[in-house]
Amino acid sequence: MSKEKTIAKKSVKTKEERKRRINAAVNQVLISLVVFLFVIPLLFMLVTALKPADQVMVKPFKLVADHLAWENIARAWTSINFPRFLLNSVLVGICCTMLTIMTSTMSAYAFARLKFKGRDILFLAYLGTLMIPQQVLILPLYLILKQIGWYNSYLALIVPPAFTAFGTFLMRQFFVTIPFEVEEAAKIDGCNPFRLYWNIMLPLAKPGIASLAIFSFVDNWKSFLWPLIVTSKENLKTIPLGLYMFKGQYGTDWSALMCATTIAIIPSFIIYLLFQNYLQEGIAMTGMGGK
Repeated sequence: MSKEKTIAKKSVKTKEERKRRINAAVNQVLISLVVFLFVIPLLFMLVTALKPADQVMVKPFKLVADHLAWENIARAWTSINFPRFLLNSVLVGICCTMLTIMTSTMSAYAFARLKFKGRDILFLAYLGTLMIPQQVLILPLYLILKQIGWYNSYLALIVPPAFTAFGTFLMRQFFVTIPFEVEEAAKIDGCNPFRLYWNIMLPLAKPGIASLAIFSFVDNWKSFLWPLIVTSKENLKTIPLGLYMFKGQYGTDWSALMCATTIAIIPSFIIYLLFQNYLQEGIAMTGMGGK
């Protein structure tokens, strides 16, 4: 009987191991397929960026051109005021990200650690603003900016997007995972609420801050609608508005457009590579339950 039981157990383990391997293989195939589908547009963009202009729309379609047109880079850089648009996007992205981190961490610290009447109700109401579509707020914000004289200014591009309920929610979820014992020890040493926030909570929340910084920078870098609404001067336009300028009345310079788009995605890609580990840790931590 003991030998039969041993054989039965080994058979069950073998079946479970085989099933586990099959599931792992299927998951790997599905993930590879999804990655491939995401890579195809990027590959097509890179190929088109280095095609001569007269070979982009030829029939039959040719994936690889007869020769690489490196002059597309110079044409994309000089045909519009691309350096100025790039500078504007970098300035707006960095300033808005820093301001978002400041406003989100301060409000998140208040909702996570400070005790005051109506805190939870106010936090729920604050989160409720996430359900309001951005398009609904554009007209009121536009009228306010016109009244205070911020239209066609960097302040209009930077300040309104810097106040976000998503950033507050993300950082609050991270702050509530920090043990209260750390805060109590700091209070015993004489830390006031601001020093506690600045010297204790912010250093411990580096992964969450890095995640928020990546989300904020990428979101502002690729923003098209808001800069289109609040700016009309060419020297204030950002990269997305500049890319739209490659589309002319009688045609589109696809090779220059794809080349400019390739240049435009490089900063976001670099930032993701630099903060990849922080992003993964921050998402994992903010997904934990709060108190």
